[in-house]
Amino acid sequence: MAYSGPFQYGDRVQLTDAKRRHFTLYLKEGNKFHSHHGIVEHDDIVGMEEGSVVNSSLGSPFLMFRHLMVDHVLSMPRGAQVIYPKDAAQILIEGDIFRGAKVLEAGAGSGALSMALLRAVGPEGHVYSYELRDDHIGYAIDNVKEYFGEQPEWWSPRLGDFRELTPEATDGPVDRVILDMLEPWEMLQTVKNMLVPGGVFITYVATVPQLMKVMEGIREQKCFTEPRAWESLVRDWKVEGLATRPEHRMNAHTAFLIMTRRLADGVVPPRPKRKARR
Repeated sequence: MAYSGPFQYGDRVQLTDAKRRHFTLYLKEGNKFHSHHGIVEHDDIVGMEEGSVVNSSLGSPFLMFRHLMVDHVLSMPRGAQVIYPKDAAQILIEGDIFRGAKVLEAGAGSGALSMALLRAVGPEGHVYSYELRDDHIGYAIDNVKEYFGEQPEWWSPRLGDFRELTPEATDGPVDRVILDMLEPWEMLQTVKNMLVPGGVFITYVATVPQLMKVMEGIREQKCFTEPRAWESLVRDWKVEGLATRPEHRMNAHTAFLIMTRRLADGVVPPRPKRKARR
């Protein structure tokens, strides 16, 4: 599957009609796309540039682009709720997911974050994805294969309990650990054992009680920096001259993100000082 250039067989193409409705198809020789707007021949699309318009047999125009990752994530089959693109983007930047990194994620779900991590670390790195449920790991594997065209060699999806992991399972400690699970505070000792000193730990939780338990658990471990917690709210705007205004709907709370870094063994972190009340 190509990411740019003229369309070719095997590409995933998104057609958009005049009402901004999206239709996804995989280009195969001799195949046809049928709709009430008419028929579009796959062979007619091959060789055209992205951003072109193809007309159906009834003369209806369709704008054509390849799927972006965000399109794939929001339309792919899922067993578990995916980590939304707005949160995945912050995990990549706040977690400093660099090319060549060894990343361990637990709670792979439907594979949305796995795809973002795999793109970020590249073939020089490695992503280990653990999941407790075999139906969820099945969705993750299928979705990742569909996006990349095959299973990346630098990805190890595994069915197993994160709590039981040791560094031997990942050929030594990892650079980053990311958890998306119900009770991440129960896994903090394993996180400590799996992370290199200076490594980043990020967890994704949905509720305030979970947030409080994770923050308290990290502080009690005394081997991490003072944790930071936040959420992101994203709102589109409708820009039409004097009628410019925010959209009525927005991507508000999806989850809290919590980030901290592992200290070197034997180091006692400075006790955070809080401002005195006046």
